[in-house]
Amino acid sequence: MAEQFDVTIIGSGPGGYVAAVRAGQLGLKVAIIEKEKDARLGGTCGLRGCIPTKALLNAAHLYQKAGHFADFGLKVENLGYDWAGVQKYKSDVVSKNSAGVTYLMKKNKVVIFNGFGKILGNGKVEVTLDGGKKEIIETKKIIIATGSVVRPIPGFETDGKQVVNSDHILELEKVPKSMIVMGSGAVGVEFASVYARFGCDTTVVELLDRIVPLEDADVSKELLRSFKKQGIKCETGVKLDKLEKSKKGVKVSGKNAKGDAITLEAEMLLVAVGRMPYLEGLGLENTKVVVNPRGTIKVNEFCETDEPNVFAIGDVIDTAWLAHLASKEGIMVVEKIAGKKVEPIKQNLVPNCTYCDPEVASVGLTEAKAKEEGYDVKVGKFPFSASGKARILGETDGFVKIVAEKKYDEVLGVHIIGPHATELLAEACVAMALETTADELGRIMHAHPTVSESVMEAAEGVHDLTIHM
Repeated sequence: MAEQFDVTIIGSGPGGYVAAVRAGQLGLKVAIIEKEKDARLGGTCGLRGCIPTKALLNAAHLYQKAGHFADFGLKVENLGYDWAGVQKYKSDVVSKNSAGVTYLMKKNKVVIFNGFGKILGNGKVEVTLDGGKKEIIETKKIIIATGSVVRPIPGFETDGKQVVNSDHILELEKVPKSMIVMGSGAVGVEFASVYARFGCDTTVVELLDRIVPLEDADVSKELLRSFKKQGIKCETGVKLDKLEKSKKGVKVSGKNAKGDAITLEAEMLLVAVGRMPYLEGLGLENTKVVVNPRGTIKVNEFCETDEPNVFAIGDVIDTAWLAHLASKEGIMVVEKIAGKKVEPIKQNLVPNCTYCDPEVASVGLTEAKAKEEGYDVKVGKFPFSASGKARILGETDGFVKIVAEKKYDEVLGVHIIGPHATELLAEACVAMALETTADELGRIMHAHPTVSESVMEAAEGVHDLTIHM
């Protein structure tokens, strides 16, 4: 007889495993299915995304910092790096993180099926185990949390050697002498930061008119300035249309916004654009689940699909493809399944973090978007160059920018570029969730000296009351 569960989750990324933990906490009988070999849990984020990438970024940051120890009166001789050691550090972090997820499954009595899950319909899921053996699971609810994979870009097919994607570049055996990065979203600028700091001659190419184009325009301008100071070249408004490979490396060509031809050469090309939901072989044809034209699953505000008792979360749906959002979607779904009262996630309060150097973080509306939506906008801005703690750290690039509306003084968006930006953003998320005003945020006492004071000073700046500039 098939084993029966209250909830079966397909995929063990930050959406799937977090949903499994909360379901276990609520007393539900839970199964999680993961196709990854060696039974490793954590999904793309834990194994080939967020965690390993940030480990490499941390190593690169420390190496760059060590190169400036003299600025702090410290001496370092014969500074260098062991790339194999860097890769081992990254892999160790990934392994420990994955083992932690496995521990959480055991702690919460989640049954793990290591194999490929396929929905058969009528509350049945087939799992093809390693070796080809198949097992049927009977379940009351199903959560699709299969994440996304790299989308092939016609004409720029990857080979894992000269032309690489975000998976390949995590496993390089050596740092290339030069690299072209195609795309300036989070993936592109993060890997540009990693390899440039390890000595790679790096050029970022962006189709749109500015790098990190989803961020506030002032942030894009500041990151461009900082990248140029670091020696990272940026070409914006460029459409690449041709790739040539040779024994020496790669050559890409295209046109800029003016229509002028542009050609770039390097040892390696990183294709850092394009991901797509992973739905292959999932058995959606056995359900009423609707797939949108862009390949995502259609859901309502509670992540319910058109098939009763089937939910979808994370990168397979049309919300922002961010690990922390997938986790909250998973929690919302299992709490709804358990009969608890839940509220839809407020998409305007989803934080966005990019771990390049300097870090970029934001929540809410950009200045341009706020104006577009009809708000009468007032802005406060505070540079880290005026922060005592930032000077102590030796990291003074960037600023905090707060976008508020004049009538009620409500904070509509917070945009940070600079030291610890991704950590500082948490305060903004809490403040905006509580519908804070700029005046309230500016009056909250912040410890001195901290970089967090910059948030307070930017809030004070909305009313032209900033103290330290």
